[in-house]
Amino acid sequence: MSRIINPDSVGKERTRLTKSIVLCMRELAKQSNVTSETKDQAAFIALALQAIADGIDVSVAAWEKRDYWVKADKFRMEWLWAGQYADRMKEAALSDDWAALAALMPMIALKFNRILVSDNHRLGKPWTGAYTLLASHRKL
Repeated sequence: MSRIINPDSVGKERTRLTKSIVLCMRELAKQSNVTSETKDQAAFIALALQAIADGIDVSVAAWEKRDYWVKADKFRMEWLWAGQYADRMKEAALSDDWAALAALMPMIALKFNRILVSDNHRLGKPWTGAYTLLASHRKL
C-alpha cells in the first residue's frame, strides 16, 4: 500500500493563516474608527493566532517520532508567543479594549515582518464573521 499524502498539512495552513493575518493587519491599519469590520478583523487575528498555536504540536510530532527533540523544542519556543498573543487579542476584542489592541498590533506585526503578501493575492476577506465566531467560542 502506498503512502497517503495530505495536501492540506498544518504547515500549509500555518502559512495561509500568517499571510491572512498580515493582510488583515494591513486592512485594520487603514481603519479610522471602529466598525463591525474592524471588530471582525481583530477577532480574526485572535482566532488565527490560536489556530497557529494549536497546530504546533501536530507539526513537531513527526520530529519527536524520530527523536529530534531539540528541533521540536526549538520550533515550539519559536511559536510560543502565538498562543499568548491570541489570548490577549481575544480578551481585548471581546471587551472592546482598543488601546490594548493597538498595543498588541506592533508586537504581532514584528513577528510577521518577513511575511510578504502580494497585492494580487487570492485570500479574499477571511475575517468576515470572525467576531460572531469568537463571541460564540467564549460562551462555550
